[in-house]
Amino acid sequence: MDNRQFRDTMGKFATGITIVSIDYKDEMLGMTVNAFMSVSLEPKLIAISIDENARLYTKLQETKQFGISILREEQKEISMIFAKQMEKDREIPFVKQSGVPVIDGSVATLSCQVKDTAKAGDHMIFIAEVTEIKADGGDPILFYGETTGQLTRNKEGIC
Repeated sequence: MDNRQFRDTMGKFATGITIVSIDYKDEMLGMTVNAFMSVSLEPKLIAISIDENARLYTKLQETKQFGISILREEQKEISMIFAKQMEKDREIPFVKQSGVPVIDGSVATLSCQVKDTAKAGDHMIFIAEVTEIKADGGDPILFYGETTGQLTRNKEGIC
């Protein structure tokens, strides 16, 4: 199989859109990440996977802490800016949470401390302990087949 076929097939699994962000030498940096998952309840661990060519790859290994912002449907343009699909035409509404930047107004935000890493092909898996969460509610943006969408609810509010 080729890379395009693999990416297209993996795109059949709907995910949310997250922004992983760091404070690197007083500069707020972020990138779109949909390879994000819960790993453990005790301790509270999550994992993200980042391409070795990504701008944050080495910087995250250096800072060892990051924020995760689970974006809401109204933040689609922010996701496009971080995915390099749109020019940055506004200030990103970063706020600090436990010392790491997160995006204000997100469905939920997590502050994380890297506990372990594992090289996996051309990516690094970062396993991190969640040190703080904030959940504001709302509906997340969904990513499916290289496009974004939103939840559709019936009259009972069920998706």
